Amino acid sequence: MEITWLGHSAFEIISDKGLKILIDPFISNNPACNIPVEEIEADVILITHGHSDHFGDAMEIANRTGAKLVGNHETSLFLSQQGLEAVGMNTGGSIQIHGIKVTMLDAKHSSTIDFVEEIIPGGSAASFLITLEKGTKIFHAGDTGLFGDMEKIIGDIYKPDIVMLPIGDKFTMGPFEAAIATRWISPKAVIPMHYNTFPVIEQNPTIFANFVMQMDPNINTIILNPGETFNPDI
Repeated sequence: MEITWLGHSAFEIISDKGLKILIDPFISNNPACNIPVEEIEADVILITHGHSDHFGDAMEIANRTGAKLVGNHETSLFLSQQGLEAVGMNTGGSIQIHGIKVTMLDAKHSSTIDFVEEIIPGGSAASFLITLEKGTKIFHAGDTGLFGDMEKIIGDIYKPDIVMLPIGDKFTMGPFEAAIATRWISPKAVIPMHYNTFPVIEQNPTIFANFVMQMDPNINTIILNPGETFNPDI
């Protein structure tokens, strides 16, 4: 298994069986990503919410690769209107797709489809729990603030092995709140995201890592540079 951070909240996950999963593929307009969008491949594309820095290049990549698009109900309707096939779901639901399980969970954030001429509602922002073929669970929080269900539902019930959490502040949690979320969820490893893409969300990820270490030294903080890959031994 490989997890590559593409900058901002964009990740590529390659499963043990070679399935390519993209999450929030903000590529071509992402100043932190130096990989041309034409080189991005995917079998599944997960979209947490409608904002342009998360929806990104999902439609272009799906058109070129034939990847399955997955988002909330409103996102799937919008994609259908663009002539694309999408799997719509909603909070608490799960689907099986290409041998993996995708569960849509909550996130505390706004969601509009804001890159069209007339901004339209995008439904509720979401997070995703991905259960790979051998049972490894990866949780991508999307854009979110801190909320109690991270402990009582995501941590206690779903028990992810690896989590990606935003630390940029202003639009999401900052480093301290994200460290609390990490302690509540209690994964084996955490990867910070949604920071340093733009000056307004500039953060030092080492500060986040230090907070995590103080709260739970058994959790491994993985700080990646955009384009770097983590190969978890889980």
